[in-house]
Amino acid sequence: MKLGCRTGCLVHFTHQIQSVTPLQSPSSFPPFPSSPPSTPLQLFDTDSTFNSFIASPQILPRSHHLALNSSPDPQPPSTMVSPTKPIIVFISIFTLFVLSCADSSEVLVTKKLRGGKRVCTRGWECSTFSEYCCNDTISDYFQTYQFENLFSKRNSPVAHAVGFWDYRSFITAAAVYQPIGFGTTGGKLMGQKEVAAFLGHVGSKTSCGYGVATGGPLAWGLCYNREMSPSQSYCDDSYKFTYPCAPGAEYYGRGAIPIYWNFNYGATGDALKVDLLNHPEYIEQNATLAFQAAIWRWMTPVKKGQPTAHEIFVGTWKPTKNDTLSNRIPGFGTTMNVLYGDSVCGQGDVDSMNNIISHYLYYLDLLGVGREQAGPADVLTCAEQKAFNPSSTSSSASS
Repeated sequence: MKLGCRTGCLVHFTHQIQSVTPLQSPSSFPPFPSSPPSTPLQLFDTDSTFNSFIASPQILPRSHHLALNSSPDPQPPSTMVSPTKPIIVFISIFTLFVLSCADSSEVLVTKKLRGGKRVCTRGWECSTFSEYCCNDTISDYFQTYQFENLFSKRNSPVAHAVGFWDYRSFITAAAVYQPIGFGTTGGKLMGQKEVAAFLGHVGSKTSCGYGVATGGPLAWGLCYNREMSPSQSYCDDSYKFTYPCAPGAEYYGRGAIPIYWNFNYGATGDALKVDLLNHPEYIEQNATLAFQAAIWRWMTPVKKGQPTAHEIFVGTWKPTKNDTLSNRIPGFGTTMNVLYGDSVCGQGDVDSMNNIISHYLYYLDLLGVGREQAGPADVLTCAEQKAFNPSSTSSSASS
């Protein structure tokens, strides 16, 4: 059976990475600390591998071209220790794979399972058979020019991460999670809204915009990739037996949704197969890794038994009676609750909450979806919600 280049490239690509350290499955993620400190946790991981291509009797060709930012990602220094090299090699190989196959026709491969369920693959971007891969992929509705519009000031001379963030890094990282529903749950509209919601968090947490900034305060997302003036080294010695602080390492905020504290870098490193406990700086040296960590955080529960931000947003989470009594409902507002807890939510109409909402609405407009699709105020806000993880026992993300 002759396949299009994108599928053929996938076969070659998956064959080439068999020797790379495999990514962890969701069942093998490290447990969350049983007694977290008062500072909110923030844990990331990747939960999907790029599986080898599996032949299927039905192949539906589909014309598709992916525009990519030509500027290269800054690469980690050559002094990286060997335990971290497999994931960096993996990211680099996959980035080259994206570039080599980007201009070829995408091939939709479908098959039916027992019971009539339909699963698909869509070349490199949705490479594992999944019901979600039967839907539009992110690059079908979110392309380079739109990324540039959303983050139009990120490479201005006064920005602090010039040349670091780009579309290629985002779409490469997102390809790991599209087979499990990131940006591929539901139809095109839901995909657009979820990407806008996720990037709304990212833009707010990495912005250097202010009221009279050129282009407006919402145009400055991805201005940072690290905390510029850390107030401390964020080393919690109570984790010395699980995630001991490395000599000279500082665990201040880094990434698309910033990671803080040694225990979070350690758990993130365990999950991503990167030695972030000894080298937390890797997050600010590779944009694909930084985006991958943030998307994992969006797709993974902060605590066992709690919903993910993804589930909350797309509506697959069903609130319990306790959730209802706590004013927690499906929608954008509750994603802020599960990610940041009472540092943002349950405090009324505060700036920290409104800034995240404003970025989301702004991005919906720029994507052509329109902020009217965001829903009513009670869906957007978490002003009156009780936190999933109160700060005294919180394990939520925080910047």
